Amino acid sequence: MVGLITFGTNVNVHEVGFEGCSKSFVLRGDKEYETAKVAELLGVSKDGMLPAQKQQQNGHSNVYQPPSAVGKFLAPVSECSFVLENILEDIQKDPWPVPSDKRTARCTGVALSVAMGLMDAAYARKGGRIMVFTGGPCTSGPGSIVSRLEKEDMRSHSDLSQNKAPLFAKACEYYEKLSVRATGIDPNAKKPPTVSVTSGACHVVDIFACSLDQVGMLEMKILVEATGGLIVLGDSFGQSVFRESFKRIFRRWPEDKQFDADSLVMGFGASVEVITSREFKVSGAIGPCSSLSKQSSHVSDINVGKGGTSLWSLGGIDETTTIAFYFDVASTSGVPQGKRRFIQFITKYQHSSGKMRLRTTTLCGPWHSDPKDISPIKQSFDQEAAAILTARLAVERTESEDVGDVLMWVDRSLIRLAAKFADYRPDDPSSFRLPPAFSIYPQFIFHLRRSPFLQLFNSSPGK
Repeated sequence: MVGLITFGTNVNVHEVGFEGCSKSFVLRGDKEYETAKVAELLGVSKDGMLPAQKQQQNGHSNVYQPPSAVGKFLAPVSECSFVLENILEDIQKDPWPVPSDKRTARCTGVALSVAMGLMDAAYARKGGRIMVFTGGPCTSGPGSIVSRLEKEDMRSHSDLSQNKAPLFAKACEYYEKLSVRATGIDPNAKKPPTVSVTSGACHVVDIFACSLDQVGMLEMKILVEATGGLIVLGDSFGQSVFRESFKRIFRRWPEDKQFDADSLVMGFGASVEVITSREFKVSGAIGPCSSLSKQSSHVSDINVGKGGTSLWSLGGIDETTTIAFYFDVASTSGVPQGKRRFIQFITKYQHSSGKMRLRTTTLCGPWHSDPKDISPIKQSFDQEAAAILTARLAVERTESEDVGDVLMWVDRSLIRLAAKFADYRPDDPSSFRLPPAFSIYPQFIFHLRRSPFLQLFNSSPGK
């Protein structure tokens, strides 16, 4: 099922189910639209039911029921491909004139609001993707990143640090509000949020930003992260980076997959819960996820990333989705010899076929409680995984701390690790030796602290 919305000064919702001629509904690009308002303006029902189904439920055959958005604005690609191709071939530039001293009007935030309203009206409890293709920053309506006046530059890192970006906070607040609409999860709510297919937490937002200019991804990233979407940045839509990335989103499982043959490699409305044995607890998670604020005996008092919970919402997922979990050892004193530790990951998601799936993964391993014997750690240390976990934690800390302080923390962490596990003679640098399991880790950290992940020189915030 596909639909098409174009935007510039205004938002155009194209009627793909009408073959007679190109037909679209035009909505103003300077205001936000809730689901009920979108359904009203488009003349469709807001519960996704077809008229026949509503009449059967209500028992009133003579009462007018607005048609469903399905079939009018959303239709199977096999039925509307000709109409879509004609619309795309006939698309013209925004007819509204652009003064020489102003930027092009681009109401990206309003277009997202309308798309979410349409999806909520048509498929409130089913998986779907809202794919945004933009060639510049949002300059009009709610969610604007920059003013339309050319003389006003887009915010820089120094502007953000000195609170000289007047539109930044409002834009972030707006896209966070859209993420709540897309996922059904409000991180600021007093009552712990819940996620399920009945709450409409199944719509993913992907952004393809192909532009030589900034597009304001710093403000919009919260919407993509909360919904489990993808961000693709490029110079133009003609590049292979865009074309190949777009194709891969719709890849399918091979035919030898027993339960997934020919299904799309994507899931929706996913959540993951972590359960641990009593000796250690989960401190938090870093990645494309949102906290569901579930308190339990498995939650540590130390928060890392999105902490204070044992349950997270992931939104959209595929086979490459990765989340970093951090744990805190509560106590190993009095642990008997041969004691095992256990951890369980419970993942729920809506398959691309519409069915719900539950996958439980249980891991166990031995406890080592002798602080004088570090040989088991030397033998089992995974330096690549450790580098990734350190990098994610460092990048996450840059959002709330000064980059210089984060770099110092990275350096101190490496020094503490070397002092603990390296073999050396005091005052003899040539005697310094790290075990083979740690040998490449310092190089990883060396490149991390000099990488664009932590260094802001000659870069723009969010492209």
